[in-house]
Amino acid sequence: MMMDTLAVDFTDEQKRYLEGFTSGLQISRVGRGLGGGVVKSGAGASEPTGPDAAHIKAQDQILASGKKLADQEKFKREEHPFDAYPRLKQQALTNAPPSPADNFRWRYYGLFYVAPAQDAFMCRVRIPGGLLNAFQLRGLAAIADDLGGGYADITTRANVQIREIPAGQAAEMLLRLSEIGLTSRGAGADNIRNITGSPTAGIDPQELIDTRPLAHELHHYILNHRELYGLPRKFNIAFDGGGRISVLEDTNDIGFAAIAVGPGEAVPEGVYFRMQLGGITGHGTFAADTGVIVRPDECVPVAVAVVRAFIEHGDRTDRKKARMKYVIDRLGLDGYMAEVEKQLGAKLTRLPLDACLPRPKRLKDG
Repeated sequence: MMMDTLAVDFTDEQKRYLEGFTSGLQISRVGRGLGGGVVKSGAGASEPTGPDAAHIKAQDQILASGKKLADQEKFKREEHPFDAYPRLKQQALTNAPPSPADNFRWRYYGLFYVAPAQDAFMCRVRIPGGLLNAFQLRGLAAIADDLGGGYADITTRANVQIREIPAGQAAEMLLRLSEIGLTSRGAGADNIRNITGSPTAGIDPQELIDTRPLAHELHHYILNHRELYGLPRKFNIAFDGGGRISVLEDTNDIGFAAIAVGPGEAVPEGVYFRMQLGGITGHGTFAADTGVIVRPDECVPVAVAVVRAFIEHGDRTDRKKARMKYVIDRLGLDGYMAEVEKQLGAKLTRLPLDACLPRPKRLKDG
């Protein structure tokens, strides 16, 4: 009788559930491997702790629903890239190319193995706000000569990219960058990319606010908060100070656009940022105005709340639908903003666009 019961075919839905459940059991050890402990709660269930707990919980929900994680999510779950640094160093000692899984993990360090085109690494260096000191620029030139192909590229997000780095020099590249006060940490894979600001910040007489301090403040906040790494997909943030040359903030996941509010409105007069959400560079999708305004000192905590909402609700099964735009499409802009306020623990200030003073004309406006 038992054999007859076991021979019954499962429905497709039951098969998906069992597959997800089995996968969850196989990698339930991950809470410890991702940089945190595991505590028991309820009837023997494990509760992830530590800086990666929110990511593990989001993955657990996917598995519990019977769905499959994307391969990149499995790589992160099996071993967090920042826990794999000893292997990165070991591979450098033997001049060994990375496996596909490690090729993804090493992008957390800003290292991209670009074989077969070059059979070498490319290193993407974060330059928050696009600002470099003279000694740093000279240092990058020396690093490119010593460890790379003797040249560097500058990207649209103001990163510097050094190419033709032999596998044996990958770890040395990271050390050399740190010696000149730079880092490539989080410059690739599912992380918050380089924070951009107005290209003429601090020297444009038209600007409403200098965005350089904000770009640097958010940059250092991210560097010191591991829980903001390993998002469902990459994430872009830009600050536009209202100057003559635009930073194209509406092509970012979060765009902060400086505006001025005059006397007699519902908020004190002064300079604020209007927050836009859901832009994707190169996809023809521009960020939508949320109706929210934030003071300059509120930008970092609000940006972090937006990211945390994305961590909780982002798609970890389909890489093509994993950007924040698709979460907003699913929840609606008002629904997503409610999740942001939940993460922030406070209500956001809303102000109609016509209550703001006309924005100074930019070159992109014609």
